[in-house]
Amino acid sequence: MALKAGIIGMPNVGKSTLFNAITKKNILAANYPFATIDPNLGTVIVPDKRLEVLEGMYTPERTIPTQYEFTDIAGLVKGASVGEGLGNKFLSHIREVDAVIHVVRCFVDKDIIHVEGEVDPLRDIEIINLELAMSDMEIVQNRLDRITKKAQTSNDKLALKEVDILTRCKEQLTKGDALRDIPFSEEELEVIKAFNFITLKPMIYLANVNEVDLVTGTNQYIDKVRSYVQSVNSTLVLMCAKIESELVELEDSEKKIFLNELGIEESGLDKLINVTYSILGLKTFFTVGSDEVRAWTFKDGMKAPQCAGIIHTDFQKGFIKAEVMSYEDLVSCGSELKVKEAGKARLEGKDYIMQDGDICHFRFNV
Repeated sequence: MALKAGIIGMPNVGKSTLFNAITKKNILAANYPFATIDPNLGTVIVPDKRLEVLEGMYTPERTIPTQYEFTDIAGLVKGASVGEGLGNKFLSHIREVDAVIHVVRCFVDKDIIHVEGEVDPLRDIEIINLELAMSDMEIVQNRLDRITKKAQTSNDKLALKEVDILTRCKEQLTKGDALRDIPFSEEELEVIKAFNFITLKPMIYLANVNEVDLVTGTNQYIDKVRSYVQSVNSTLVLMCAKIESELVELEDSEKKIFLNELGIEESGLDKLINVTYSILGLKTFFTVGSDEVRAWTFKDGMKAPQCAGIIHTDFQKGFIKAEVMSYEDLVSCGSELKVKEAGKARLEGKDYIMQDGDICHFRFNV
């Protein structure tokens, strides 16, 4: 599944440095606004220790982890929603992602300029969120202008429902608040799905900090951002983009030593990937064999035929059954044969809801 997380923020907060670390790509990271003009795309691997265990059990010819895309979007400034700093172009890129990672600068460095003159993460958050809300407002208003009169005169139920939902959106956005805070029903979300509203997307706040504050987990800026993030029921990840840039140059064994020396259990990058994966409602199933061990991403709640279709559309069209065992049962029993002997291998039909960690072989006939 081609899923994307977009990295946004003010200019010079560390977005491109972070993106370099995430994707191990050496894109331009310069100390001036709009060093990033076009969105940079990169595929990241989702860390999963289960895949390593399965690889050890099957010794396959190849092992393929699950992954998804990050896109680095140029720095937004005040007035982006009306075109400042090429803002409209950048905002259009954000509409294409599934989740938004809002990088906030929580460190002071006199050698790195700030477009607003000084470091103030809450001000930066307010500027960005307001621009996103105003961008969504433009879409809402344009649509209401086109359909309100028609809906009222024709008394079309679907059109009237859309007007009602968009009017609620307008009221929310007028206050500068995000649409994700409105408790929409599944039916209502389907009505506005095509608009790709930015403020409806899940948002993760990432505090970019210096090396010392990463270890302590606190400074005057982090504490303010943490309080704000809690107040909007969102998620905060602390990361030092500079350290992450150094970590990607190391082998796994060296990386563990480096993190231990810092007193950190997990890299900020791994935390970010796992949090993003979780917030998008994604889970993993596996296919195994001597030729290939592979992890596959699926949306929570998907049924077996849909998951089969992720591998190949023919698998879904001709789905018969799914042979399923759990990762935990395989590891505890020690082999597929022993899983079957223990009566823990299952044949599941079209209504089976896939679970995280399922190991599957799909039967199909086209």
